[in-house]
Amino acid sequence: MEWNRSETIAVAKQTCVLCQGEGLRTTPMKGQQSPCNCVLRNIFRACFSRFKTCMTQERYMSKVTLENCTGKDGRRVWSRKHEDYIADFCLVSRRALDEHEYRIFRFHFLLGADWRLCCRRLDMDRGSFFHAVYRIQQKLGRVYRELEPFALFPLDEYFGGTVRKPLAVRSNLLVMPDPKRRSGSLEPPLREKKVA
Repeated sequence: MEWNRSETIAVAKQTCVLCQGEGLRTTPMKGQQSPCNCVLRNIFRACFSRFKTCMTQERYMSKVTLENCTGKDGRRVWSRKHEDYIADFCLVSRRALDEHEYRIFRFHFLLGADWRLCCRRLDMDRGSFFHAVYRIQQKLGRVYRELEPFALFPLDEYFGGTVRKPLAVRSNLLVMPDPKRRSGSLEPPLREKKVA
């Protein structure tokens, strides 16, 4: 997955000293563009905010959607997007983090414990805890955006607002014949004859 400026500038922190609000910065070792840490943390925060919204809404508010599946059969599938998002958020986070990071993630983000309770429970000092939280946010922000085949971020794509697909060829377009394959002169298509 390749990051570009049009994706990162919208979620970049305007006062960031590393990227100056542009969202991309050049890596010193390879000289390539990579997303700034402020972008990755904001991606995590957006996904986490949607997770909290899905968790706190009433169960009767969830709606079932009918989705078209790509493939040779062209079937349709019923799904509950909010429940799917909750499950994906938890499972992807569990797979991406190691045991110690997941304990911090579970206590602080999933169970909602403040930093004092987390520090006491995990036997950490305040500075180490917040550095670990920032590393977790950066790591999960990258994972949520680079997840294949369906990423958790952007949220509108996950919940069915827009889907990035190649443009389909329209059937009502007239296509000019290839002059290299044609032996005679080139005759462009003219107005269609109306049959009465």
